[in-house]
Amino acid sequence: MTSLRSNISFVTLGVTDLDRSRAFYVAMGLVEHPASNPHVAFFDMGGQLLSLFPRSALAADAGLEAGTLDGVTTTLSQNVSEREDIDRLLQRAVDSGGRILVEPSAPPWGGVRGYFADPDGFAWEIAWNPATTIDEDGRVQLRTGDQQSKD
Repeated sequence: MTSLRSNISFVTLGVTDLDRSRAFYVAMGLVEHPASNPHVAFFDMGGQLLSLFPRSALAADAGLEAGTLDGVTTTLSQNVSEREDIDRLLQRAVDSGGRILVEPSAPPWGGVRGYFADPDGFAWEIAWNPATTIDEDGRVQLRTGDQQSKD
């Protein structure tokens, strides 16, 4: 018997207009996966997939009622290697049809972060923090307190 390993394979956003959302993420620089079709869009995120699926179809698939984003229940986050990348990505989001939620600022835990919303209102955090490193595959590595005190 094999043990199950915890991981996330897909993050699926239930969107109101698939074509609009697909265009937004392509404009943000994501490359659409060849398995995408007129009913769903996939984007490789370095080992996990971001998928866009019509909100009503996603709700039906999960046996639920389609909801709205009247408040934040989840954020998606992208850590970047350089502080300046935050400004660049936030501007790209605005140029692509998104809107700024929070201008870049320093949170109490260190680093700098800003937030934008995609056309459906999904909140994305763009963050730079000296307590993290990003490997050559784009994966974030958190340093422990012991590692931080040695730097």
